[in-house]
Amino acid sequence: MARHHFNLHLVSDATGETLIAASRAVSAQYQGICSLEHVYPMVRSVAQLDKAIAEIEAAPGMVLFTLVDPQHAQRLTEACARIGAPCLSVLAPIMTLFESYIGPAVKPRPGAQHMLNADYFRRIDALNFTMMHDDGQQSESYEAADVVLMGVSRTSKTPTSIYLANRGVKTANLPFVPNTPLPKSIEKLRNPLVVGLLASPERIVQIRANRLLSLHADPESPYVDRRLVAEEVAQSRKLFEEHGWPTIDVTRRSIEETAAAIIDLHKLHKLKFISAA
Repeated sequence: MARHHFNLHLVSDATGETLIAASRAVSAQYQGICSLEHVYPMVRSVAQLDKAIAEIEAAPGMVLFTLVDPQHAQRLTEACARIGAPCLSVLAPIMTLFESYIGPAVKPRPGAQHMLNADYFRRIDALNFTMMHDDGQQSESYEAADVVLMGVSRTSKTPTSIYLANRGVKTANLPFVPNTPLPKSIEKLRNPLVVGLLASPERIVQIRANRLLSLHADPESPYVDRRLVAEEVAQSRKLFEEHGWPTIDVTRRSIEETAAAIIDLHKLHKLKFISAA
């Protein structure tokens, strides 16, 4: 009998983000099968661990964990063996590689990647900047941005900006509106990388139609007229070409994929300044 779903237990002494990302990357390879995620974050005591073990026993399935405390890791591994639930330490192979190269860590530090260090505050600063410069706001201070995104409505400018900000990239975004001149400050930008986001008219119409539906707005609005949308996209493409701004077609890209491409472009953009110095 074909398996259509399975229990997946993710036990972490931090937020569990690493486990969620890794497990979903693998789960996505299996079409027609979905995982029922049971996430246990911030497991740092025996009592918390035993509670997770009890839930694993109640709903057996695969177990992935990131526990840097060796005693906790051993306790979970032994419990899984008793239950008959296959388990794997996601960090173990990486830790082994690090130890073989630079030696063992002095002391286990659960959640060390989430410490309030300079990188953390850089991301917070980027998020604050991005929120204040969403949808064309405060365009006079775009020079302080790392990246400026432009595109017609519903090309994922805002969610992409927020994702980039969470990676520490100060991002502003500006909607392209046909027959509306750009802010004069945009023409003079030097520091930021300006990226144009494009999508097929069909995709934009689909997203806009869903948006109107959620707002209970007129479904016959010019906002979703296929001919007008195609003209919007053509005008935005022409503008990007005139200014020599790189473009990314987001029609079939996830926000994560779009952001990764932008980060690569930004690295090249920064190298131009270094080479010119």
